[in-house]
Amino acid sequence: MHTPQSPFLTRRSLLGATAGLAGLASLTLAGTSAAAAPAQGKIRLAGWSKPISEITNILAEPDKGFFKAQGVELAYLPGAGGGDAIRNMLSGQADVAFTDPGSFFMALDKGEKLVAIYDIYPQNVFNVVSLKSAGIRKPADLKGKKIGVYSLSSGTRQNLLVMLHQAGLKESDVTIVVTGLLNFAPLMQGQVDATAATDTGLAVGLRKGIGEVDVMQVRDHLNISSDMFVVREDTLRDKKDLLRAFLKGYRDSAAWMMANPDEAATLAGKHAIDGTQRDINLDVIRLRNASSQPLQAGKPLGSFDLAALQKGADAYRALGMVQRQIKVSDVVDTSLLPGA
Repeated sequence: MHTPQSPFLTRRSLLGATAGLAGLASLTLAGTSAAAAPAQGKIRLAGWSKPISEITNILAEPDKGFFKAQGVELAYLPGAGGGDAIRNMLSGQADVAFTDPGSFFMALDKGEKLVAIYDIYPQNVFNVVSLKSAGIRKPADLKGKKIGVYSLSSGTRQNLLVMLHQAGLKESDVTIVVTGLLNFAPLMQGQVDATAATDTGLAVGLRKGIGEVDVMQVRDHLNISSDMFVVREDTLRDKKDLLRAFLKGYRDSAAWMMANPDEAATLAGKHAIDGTQRDINLDVIRLRNASSQPLQAGKPLGSFDLAALQKGADAYRALGMVQRQIKVSDVVDTSLLPGA
């Protein structure tokens, strides 16, 4: 069935309509322009999204060959939220999950043996957006309101719950509406009072004429990582050299996008399904470059702030989203970081 796409294409708005589908066709990204290193092997990366502009550094592999240069053949498996990325990895369809901390914590809480190995976006990029006319200025104002999220397995829902917790509210105090591909359109049409989104989503919405808005940044309450690379313990044990090569390839791709946002914006038009407007691509890429910077100045790309991540784990327990205490130093392994 063909689903008409809204013009409001954003970071988490391009999630697939169905989460956790087995057998999704992966996108193999074989680099062509860089000389290949001695063969390491193939890495299947389970993403939280379809191939969209903010992951242009990954999608540009056929042109730039960052992973191929490390002997890694990269295959990207699209997903529908961070929870979906972890499910696809646990099902054996992928080696690495591109996922959010909340999904990571909840999988650990269920007893899964997982390890985070690279902090992709150390900055919290999530927010809650409402039209000025709604009068929603602080988290407490969300009580009794309809709030859009991209999917129930996405970071938008989990970070919304963090925001509600700041005001002593529970999920049952609001009505959560799954907007999926529609994204900011329901907000403009009055179907929801606010929408949980991201910095890139908001940037695109403003470009598309959403109008004057109030924005509550989740990072003002909890500046926790937005996304990380997570693997199973057995994968870490059995494929250390391959994972190390993968992380170096990713680090090089991220550094390239930071240094060359204009080139990345052009390549997004070639590879990203939402890359039709170069000016929007550039906005999205610049925002994602900024969120890739480590929280602690001077640290290399991929570095974790364990104190911040521990605050996040404690917050999720306080929310009741996880039941047991998680000691993040036991579930983070930085030994494979480039330069470590």
